[in-house]
Amino acid sequence: MNDLLFEIGSEEIPASFILPAAAQLEKLFSEKMETLGLPFDSVTQFSTPRRLAILVKGIGERQEDVEEVLLGPSKKAAFDKDGNPTRAAEGFSRSKGASVEALEVVETPKGEYLQLTRTVIGKQTRELLPSLLKEIILSLSFPKSMKWGVNQHSFARPIQWLVALFNGEVIELEHEGIVAGNKTYGHRFMAPDPVIIEDSNGYEEMLESISVIGDFGCRRERVQSEIQAAVGNADFGVAARVAVDEGLLDTNTNLVESPFGVCGHFDGKFLQVPDEVLITSMREHQKYFPVVSEDGALLPGFVAVNNTRVLKPGLTREGHERVLRARLEDAYFFFESDKKRRLDDRVDDLNGVIFQAKLGSIKEKTDRIIKLTRQLGEMLSPDLVDDACRAALLCKADLTTDMVGEFPSLQGVMGSAYAVHDGETSTVAAAIREHYMPLRSGAELPESEAGALVGMADRIDTIAGCFGIGQSATGTADPFGLRRLSLALIHQIQDRSYGVDLPSVFAKALALYGDRVDGSRETVDRIVGFVKGRFVNDRVRQGMEQSAVEAVVSVQFADMIDCLKKIEAFEGIRNDQSFDLLAGSFKRIRNIIKDNDDVAINSELFQDEAEINLFNTYEQLEKIGREKLVSADYLGFLTAMMDLKEPVDHFFDDVMVMAEDEAVRNNRLNLLTAINRLILKVGDISKMHSG
Repeated sequence: MNDLLFEIGSEEIPASFILPAAAQLEKLFSEKMETLGLPFDSVTQFSTPRRLAILVKGIGERQEDVEEVLLGPSKKAAFDKDGNPTRAAEGFSRSKGASVEALEVVETPKGEYLQLTRTVIGKQTRELLPSLLKEIILSLSFPKSMKWGVNQHSFARPIQWLVALFNGEVIELEHEGIVAGNKTYGHRFMAPDPVIIEDSNGYEEMLESISVIGDFGCRRERVQSEIQAAVGNADFGVAARVAVDEGLLDTNTNLVESPFGVCGHFDGKFLQVPDEVLITSMREHQKYFPVVSEDGALLPGFVAVNNTRVLKPGLTREGHERVLRARLEDAYFFFESDKKRRLDDRVDDLNGVIFQAKLGSIKEKTDRIIKLTRQLGEMLSPDLVDDACRAALLCKADLTTDMVGEFPSLQGVMGSAYAVHDGETSTVAAAIREHYMPLRSGAELPESEAGALVGMADRIDTIAGCFGIGQSATGTADPFGLRRLSLALIHQIQDRSYGVDLPSVFAKALALYGDRVDGSRETVDRIVGFVKGRFVNDRVRQGMEQSAVEAVVSVQFADMIDCLKKIEAFEGIRNDQSFDLLAGSFKRIRNIIKDNDDVAINSELFQDEAEINLFNTYEQLEKIGREKLVSADYLGFLTAMMDLKEPVDHFFDDVMVMAEDEAVRNNRLNLLTAINRLILKVGDISKMHSG
């Protein structure tokens, strides 16, 4: 078996591009090998800012021979009346590199046709690799790429060299003037000279000898050990550690080929600025890690990750400190300047901030959020209405501050900090910060109820407005993040078990836009249907039985918490065999009654004991339902519903529903319709039938 080393060397690729590109390289290779019918044992990927590489082991020597069967023209078209081959037969055989004599007549569903059976000799792997690797280079895609110089093909950064070795021998491969060889390059500063790769299997060790850690996981571990060691050697007067952000750790790992940590300090006066400001400034601008005490309090320090060995630690530290000091001075100035104006004085400035061209300004959105917050608060938490509405008034005011202008990710965080400075209550300040939560799927939800109310109102307003102007999510296009907003709304409602009538709330939200949007019933239905789709996907992803979810939401989706209770009831009874049989009978009922919606039943028209028994059971179940449905005891109602099974079975065995007598026939249909309507108060159990 054989080994392949393929390396693409380039100028420094952006950190966020590297891991997706490395995974893409491995996937493309595997797919193309499978298409060619070439087996291999394993593939290992390597990636650094200056290289993407794979090491493949156990590649087959050649393709297997394949017997190919090719169908040609019909016998009638292939031979003339004297049995001589026609141009059709000769052309087919010539195109396949065979003689007419090699063709045979076979019987097919369409009649007799000519057929050629031949053996295709598999090609040698070495012969196939040049075009395969070339295709991979051309197929690699990046979030941003361009053509460099006179090159015709785009790439993230200019390609500088190529390594392509099969069993240690160079593969003939050329890409835009760059010829593949056996030379790679080490660390740009610590080992810049070309190095010949003597053994592909020793590739990773060879890279380390030229100051390059090629494996992402190993390099990431080295970054972690470097930053922890840097803090361990610094003096903060208290026990200190690095606050490790996983995303920042990945970014730093992909910014270096060999990491070296440096710990620096900054002026303690900057700690007057909210921690999030300092951390964001360090992370977004400089890619520095913050230093904290053992209890998590931010300390006046940071750790930078260098790509070169530090020869003069003091000088290097001073350089990092000088650069960060300028950033923190800006943040400090913004913070002090912003505090000179109260948040409530900034609200009118939101008239100059556009929410959406057709939907007006952020100030107008704020006014709607206040009204929606009041509506939700009066319904769900009357004691919090005043605080929640105050938070709604101020929740977007920090968008006009210099700090949020510099760091948009701090919206809400700065609003909360400025609210505290202005003397707002802790409830209002917390709600301003939390109304943006959750920031993404699975992220932290608001801790305060006021924050949840304002956050729900904000999302309801955006969803309603976008649907109202026809800007709904379609396919993969979701420019306003409506799927994310809907999922956040769902999780907030579920987190607090809020009984919210979604159609009513969205109708109110649309009405607040006036004639700017289409506030029709159809728009409300589209919005609720969209949210329902996200709800179904989320519940199934969380492990709920899809048939149980569909059974409930296919009938009604207004109160999400009520739906959840019904789904849980279905899940509690779904494994009962008798319930499955009843679900099958219910499916039959639905097919029979079709469009009948009359439930007026005349017991005097009953002619058979089976229909009398079914009617009596229905009446008992209706009485039970009045008690259990009011108390949301859906499992109890479903359990009682099992009493229908035998009466329904006997009814279908003994009674002709479509009787000749119209009155009798309609009465029987009405009985089944009444049963159907009663069962639908929990859900469409026919969707639970396994048959």
